[in-house]
Amino acid sequence: MIGLVYKSTGSWYTVKKEDGNFVECRIKGKFRIKGIKSTNPIAVGDVVDYELDESSDVITGVITNIHDRKNYIVRKSVNLSHQMHIIASNVDYVFLLITINNPSTTTSFIDRFLVTAEAYGIETILVFNKIDTFDDAMLDEQLYLQYIYEQIGYKCLRVSSTEAKGVDKLKEMMVGKVSMFSGHSGVGKSTLVNALEPSLQLKTKHISEQSKQGQHTTTFAEMYDLSFGAQIIDTPGIKGFGVVDMEKEEISGYFPEFFKLKDQCKFNNCLHKDEPKCAVKEALEKDEISWSRYNSYLKILEGDDETYRTDIYNADRIASDETRNKQ
Repeated sequence: MIGLVYKSTGSWYTVKKEDGNFVECRIKGKFRIKGIKSTNPIAVGDVVDYELDESSDVITGVITNIHDRKNYIVRKSVNLSHQMHIIASNVDYVFLLITINNPSTTTSFIDRFLVTAEAYGIETILVFNKIDTFDDAMLDEQLYLQYIYEQIGYKCLRVSSTEAKGVDKLKEMMVGKVSMFSGHSGVGKSTLVNALEPSLQLKTKHISEQSKQGQHTTTFAEMYDLSFGAQIIDTPGIKGFGVVDMEKEEISGYFPEFFKLKDQCKFNNCLHKDEPKCAVKEALEKDEISWSRYNSYLKILEGDDETYRTDIYNADRIASDETRNKQ
């Protein structure tokens, strides 16, 4: 029998059957030793084959096979640096929720996420949330960030979950698609899902006043069917976003604005760092490329894992300020 994984807790998987009902499934041990370098061999969004186990009073299932994925998005495992964690699979859109100050989303985090999505072939839309809370300075910063990413070619939305601003436009984009919401804890993923589908009543929490960071409300990734003909995968909030399985020579290819200039560099294997006659660095000096983006590129190139730290946030702010001042 064929089903679709709607929830993963690490040991049990909620699978939607072809008749629309759900069954709790485990996996065969062989999935854990197949050489997959992930902490979770099965992810929400996977199409699987399963067999029913009717030997007990409660009918459960055993997953026997995973169908080929059209795509998936991963991040470096928090505890196992040489392994990856598959966040979700078979996704049409990823909506990356960004907030300016409650909590702050760094450009380093945004760029690492975008690089990974580019590498795994998933279209990402940037959603600037909580616009109803902006003062003039925050509005200026948000519009500046939006300008940077729209110039590259990324779609951006401005949303307020609490005031329903931009929600209808978001709905239109989601119809007929499997979408995923991601971002730091506290950026309003679950609140936005509730605004799209109030009947779900997902749990939400307020930002911690002490740390100014979000508190986890979504513990496991889970897919929901929405009444307007869409599916959404709500995911746990993430602090840092470690990039995995990328050679240094390929990283710049996942920065679209760098890739466009690559054939203009003197050297075919140019890393856009120390090489002479580098088209990317020349564009950078002409303010045709954002300094914050280049700063993110160098961090990824040097293998500096992004975590939610004040020094990284301040460095991103400084880079953004320098670019803004030059313009």
